[in-house]
Parts: sequence; structure tokens; C-alpha cells
Amino acid sequence: MTTPLPPNNASEKSNQPESGLRQGLTSYGDKGFSLFLRKAFIKGAGYTDKALERPVVGIANTGSAYNPCHGNAPQLIEAVKRGVMLAGGLPMEFPTISIHESFAAPTSMYLRNLMSMDTEEMIRAQPMDSIVMIGGCDKTVPAQLMGAASAGLPAIQLVTGSMLTGSHRSERVGACTDCRRYWGKFRAGEINAQEKDDVNNQLVASVGTCSVMGTASTMACIAEALGMTVPGGASPPAVTADRIRVAEETGALAVEMASNGLTIDKILTADAFENAMRVLLAIGGSTNGIVHLAAIAGRVGLDIDMQALDRMGRETPVLLDLKPSGQHYMEDFHKAGGMATLLRELKPLLKLNAMTVTGRTLGEELDIAGPGFKQDVVRPFNNPIYPQGGIAVLAGNLAPNGAIIKQSAADPQLMEHEGRAVVFENSEDLVTRIDSDDLDVNAEDILVLKNIGPKGAPGMPEAGYIPIPMKLARAGVKDMVRISDGRMSGTAFGTIVLHVSPEAAVGGNFAYVQTGDRIRLSVKNREISLLVSDQELQSRKDKKPVRSPTAQRGYLKLFLDTVTQAEHGVDFDFLRGTEILGKTPRN
Repeated sequence: MTTPLPPNNASEKSNQPESGLRQGLTSYGDKGFSLFLRKAFIKGAGYTDKALERPVVGIANTGSAYNPCHGNAPQLIEAVKRGVMLAGGLPMEFPTISIHESFAAPTSMYLRNLMSMDTEEMIRAQPMDSIVMIGGCDKTVPAQLMGAASAGLPAIQLVTGSMLTGSHRSERVGACTDCRRYWGKFRAGEINAQEKDDVNNQLVASVGTCSVMGTASTMACIAEALGMTVPGGASPPAVTADRIRVAEETGALAVEMASNGLTIDKILTADAFENAMRVLLAIGGSTNGIVHLAAIAGRVGLDIDMQALDRMGRETPVLLDLKPSGQHYMEDFHKAGGMATLLRELKPLLKLNAMTVTGRTLGEELDIAGPGFKQDVVRPFNNPIYPQGGIAVLAGNLAPNGAIIKQSAADPQLMEHEGRAVVFENSEDLVTRIDSDDLDVNAEDILVLKNIGPKGAPGMPEAGYIPIPMKLARAGVKDMVRISDGRMSGTAFGTIVLHVSPEAAVGGNFAYVQTGDRIRLSVKNREISLLVSDQELQSRKDKKPVRSPTAQRGYLKLFLDTVTQAEHGVDFDFLRGTEILGKTPRN
């Protein structure tokens, strides 16, 4: 039997990396047979040889009945497929884990790293020349960016988009800042159970992510600032035609990226992360954004310089008038021009040479976007919502490795405060005692919640938004200084210190705070201090040393054995880049 001759251009292709269905062949010991078998099976789905010769674009589908933030995933997938095929590619949809903030126990953060591993390994395992990642709810976008950064292929992010706002008794409402506001009213006795149930029907008016500047909206804006979405991809609401058009454009661009070899490492540079942090500060973004950026950066060998971030914050005002720092919602931001409007105001502070998925730089994309127009959602630089960035970085003996506060959503009268600590040892202790009439607490005290950090909870849940004790809420108290080693939702507000590091569960000083201790918070001085002597702290440690939590098996064991602290993104240590190349921002 005569062996067929190879195509005339086979020798030219031999030195090029394999593409399409020829890459990442299953190991059967015979590459030719591996490709033969693969094509046989995929042809069972009705594909022709002509279709199978096209560049393959993977589409990560995170649709789930448990995830209403991704309720528009079927429509987005069809639009992405249309864009891929119009551009000459072959779309291949596949499922991955889907995480929703309100439907994941004990917390969605516990599963973010697992989703990143799922994303990374499915990108690696299956033949694709580029990948479109569809995500929206808080932890899904960072998980996808983390996984894609590790996998190294050309990658583009498509966010699902925000929900529409609802109306309650002629008041515009939206998840989830208004969820917390109305729940606070109910706890304080300002509204009854019937009104509480009525507003519950209006807070989420459509599928999509939270309509305020929570973590989902923050990560959408950050993804665009990183250069990982099509220009204008952050702001269109989920149920709009604009969102569908963005999806089609995303598919077409994925084919182009596959052709020109624009891999993710060329986009996720130190300059890109600096731009993302600048945007995080200017939008009054979620404090979770710092944790996620640290995790994504760690995958490409970069550490976040928290002190440099704080210096950036002093020169970067909050310009975006969105709840919880302002008054508007994401659909208003979109109508005001979206990220292009914001980036024009920030232009003097941005690294304009940073590459984007379009193959053009951020500066070039801003030039293409053209001039702005009159609107009142993005403030001019000389008339900000808040004079500094939304997030401040704190340090002191209570948090030797740092802590943060969302100063733009805090009470100015409480940001310079000294008070008596009222300590809750863990979430169970909080639930048991917070609403007791016997709780010894007053409005000037500082509420402290321990053991809700990465290992302590586990998973660093959004329990840092400690409720105002019932008896104080009923007396009209709206805010108190609250401190924890956990996180809080980006939709939350208040004078709340978060991400205390090292956390209590690993024996940080935070573990040894006692009720009655004095604590000093000074946002002006970037200080969070426990007013207890070093000798007394050491005595407490000697009397009751902390044992870090452990597990015998399963994902919990993997999590507890390898998870890092907040400043390193709460990622697994073995998933970070094998070599740390430097810090970002570099100023």
C-alpha cells in the first residue's frame, strides 16, 4: 500500500505549532491515529472536513439554573458563535463550573480557585486556538482570568452584563446596595414584613449581575481596563441588544486573536494591572477587586505593591457616581458612554501603551472612541465624588501585612476613631450574640469579627459587613467601625476595615484581640492599631497559641493546606507563577 504524499506546504508547517483539531492530541502512541479518532467522533455531531479545518475558538459556558447572573448565557453563546463563524472560525462550546454569590456554601470565594483550575485545565485539555470566557457573577470573571492567565492561550473575556433596576413605591431600586439598605430598615423596625417582601420582588428586575458598583461590575470594568474585553464591553446591561452585539464582536475578535497569536501574557502586563488599579480606585470599586487582581497578577508572576496602590489612591479621585459610593446604577453608566467616558478623564494617569485584545493599545482605542458628550454619571477630575481613591490601605500592629477600607463608602466622622473592642470569635458567635439585648455595646465601640479569613471560615466569606447590633439599630445607629479578617460585598457600605492580614486562624495579632481592648483607626494616617503592649500580646500568644485549621481529605484539605493570605489573592500557592518577575504598580 502506497503512503500518500504530504501536502506541498507540509514542510513549511512542520516548524509551526499545531493548530485547530491537530493540537493537544490524546495520547494513544500514534499521532496520526489520535487525529483520525478525534475527527471520527466529532463528525458524529455532523461536522464536515471543511468546518474542521478552521481555527477553533473555545467558548466557556457558565450557564446554570443556580446562577441568574448568567441567565442570558444561551443568547450570548449564540451571538459569540455567530461572530466566530462570520470571521471564519469554528466555535466549540463547553461547560465549566458556575458559581453564584448567593447560592454557594459556605461562600463563592471558597470555589473561585477550583473554577480557575477547571477553566485552565479545560483550556489545556481540549483543542482550541483561542478562548472566549463568559462570566459575570462576582468570582467567575476572576476565576476565568486566573485560569486563562495560567493556560497562556489567546483569551478574551465576555461579561454577562448587569441587571436592570426595579421600582418600589416609585423609588428606583437595584441589587444589592438597596437589598442591604432595606434589610437594615427592616432590622431597625422602620418597615414591616409586608414591605420587606414587596421590595424583595423589585430588587432584581432581570437576569444579570448586580446593578451597582459591586464586585461583578467592578470586575467587568477591571477586565476592560486590563484590555481583556472588546472596547465598551463592561457596561451594557445583560438584556440589551448592545450586550448581544458585544458578544458577536467578541467571537469575531477571538478568531483574529487566534490568527495573530495575541496570547494573554502580552496583555496582562505590569502596565495593564496598573491601569486596572487606577480604574478600581476611580470607580469606587469593590474591595474584592484588590484580592482578585492580586490573584490574577500572581498567575503571571507579579505581586501587587499595596503601598504603591495606596499612593495611587491619594492622587486618583472617585469619579463614577454609582452606588454605593454615589447615586446611579450600571445602566446609567452605560448610557453615559461606559468605560470610554471614564478612561478619557483618567487619560493623563494611564499607561496608554498597554496592549488590548484588539491588537491596538489602550491609547489607540481611546482615540478611536472619539470625544465624549455631556453626561452626569462620570464626574470631571475637578469635581469628584470623593477626593481620593475609593480604597485606602491600612497598616499597624493589628494588621502587620495590611488591611483595607473602602473610604468612599464610609462615614467621614468615623474614619478617625478610637474605641473599645467588642469581639466576636467567629461567625457562630456573631449570630448567637449580635442581636441580644444583653450585649454590652454602644455606638462608639468597635465591632471585631475574627476567624472569617481565607483559612478561618474557610474561604474568606463576605461576612465583614457586620450588622449593627439590633438594640443600636432600633435606636437609630446607622454605622459603626467594624473590623474583620474577611471580605464584604462590593455593594455594601459603612466604616468597615477588611482583609486584616495575617488572619486570626494562622496566629496573626488579630487572633489575640479581646473585648475591652482599645483600637485606633486613622484613615488619614493609614493606621489600624491595637493599643496593647507588645509584651501583653506575646503573653496572650504564649498562653493560647493558635492552631491553623486542617482537614483530612478532599478539596477542603487542598484549600487549607495551600491557600495564601489576602495580599497574595487567596489563591493556592502552587497556582501562582513559578517565578515572581516584579511588582505592580511600579511607581
